[in-house]
Parts: sequence; C-alpha cells; structure tokens
Amino acid sequence: MGEERVFDLVSRRWLPGFRAQANPGRAGPCQTAGMTHAHDEDPACEVAHSEAPVEQAERTLVAVFASPVAEHLLRFGAELGFRTILLEPDPGRRLGGFTAVTEIGDYVDATADVVLTDHHREEIGPVLRDLLKSPARWIGIMGSPRHTGPHVQALTDLGVPPEEIARVHRPIGLNIGSRTPPEIALATLAGLIADRNGRPGGFTF
Repeated sequence: MGEERVFDLVSRRWLPGFRAQANPGRAGPCQTAGMTHAHDEDPACEVAHSEAPVEQAERTLVAVFASPVAEHLLRFGAELGFRTILLEPDPGRRLGGFTAVTEIGDYVDATADVVLTDHHREEIGPVLRDLLKSPARWIGIMGSPRHTGPHVQALTDLGVPPEEIARVHRPIGLNIGSRTPPEIALATLAGLIADRNGRPGGFTF
C-alpha cells in the first residue's frame, strides 16, 4: 500500500504520516492536531470521543456588574459547566436570562471565581472589600496592565491592607490580544480553567 495521507484544510495540501480510520474514536489511536496516540495514554481522548464520563468538580462563576463582557462570561461559563451568577448592586441593571443578586451571599463560596467586569463603577471598593472577606477561590478585575487599577486606591481608602489588595488579580485572562467582549470573556475563562488545572495556559504542553 502507498503512504497514508490526509488533506490539511489550512494549507490545502495532502500531508503524509497520518493514520486514516473510519472511526478513530473506537479504533484505538486518537488523532488530535496531527498527532496519533493511544487512548490509554490520554484520558482526554476518551472524553472527546464520548467514551468516558466527564468528571467535573462543582464550580461557580460570579460576574460582577452588568456589562457586555459579563453577559458573555455568564453565557460561555454556563456552557463550560459553571454555576453562573450576576452580582449587580444596582437593581435597575440586569442581564436577561441570568440569575442576578444585589449582595454577596453564601453562593460566593470556595468554588467561586469572581470577575469584576467594569473598573469604572464607583462601587468597586465596597464590593471588592466584601469579596476579599469571602471564601472565593479567585478574584479578579478587568483593566489595562499599563495603569494602576482604580481598585487599589478605592480599597486603600477603605482601610484594606496591601497584602489583601494584592489578592485581586489584574490583568485577568490569557494574552490572546482580545478586544471585543466575546474575546475578553473567552480569554478570561480560558485563564480561569488553566489556573484551576495548574496549567500555564499557553502553547507549551
């Protein structure tokens, strides 16, 4: 038989060295990004081919302040298995289709990742101060790394010590050059998943 080949949609060329199978999910090797490996070497392959149950720990995503980024965070987060909650102190601001609360409650527990999606809101100081007293697993606020975040002064004015302020992550998410609300939400969630899994979140595996 001749050399087995596969057509690459990116280069639009036939490439050698790929093992073609009618049903790669059940025939043994798993083909991912041009690589062939055995299923028993990578449990993720079995999950990808629906051959193993997905074991997922309970996790909560709290998006603070109603905003376009918060809407995408909650939507994508739900697809990723997060329990999603919008924390919006202003009862007049809501996002349709999402659970919304005005105060920090018991739902901000040790499973919670909290993302402040608007650093211009005057409530950032009190909200962050109370969040830092909660058992939240991770707390972050959006903003450019080129400038000192306004939350630093806001928390300082409230008497929050520097070591507590330093617990607030900024910038947040992976550096993928995101600019639009969906891209920012995607980068943020990817960073949270990498952090939860103890991974660097880049192209090095």
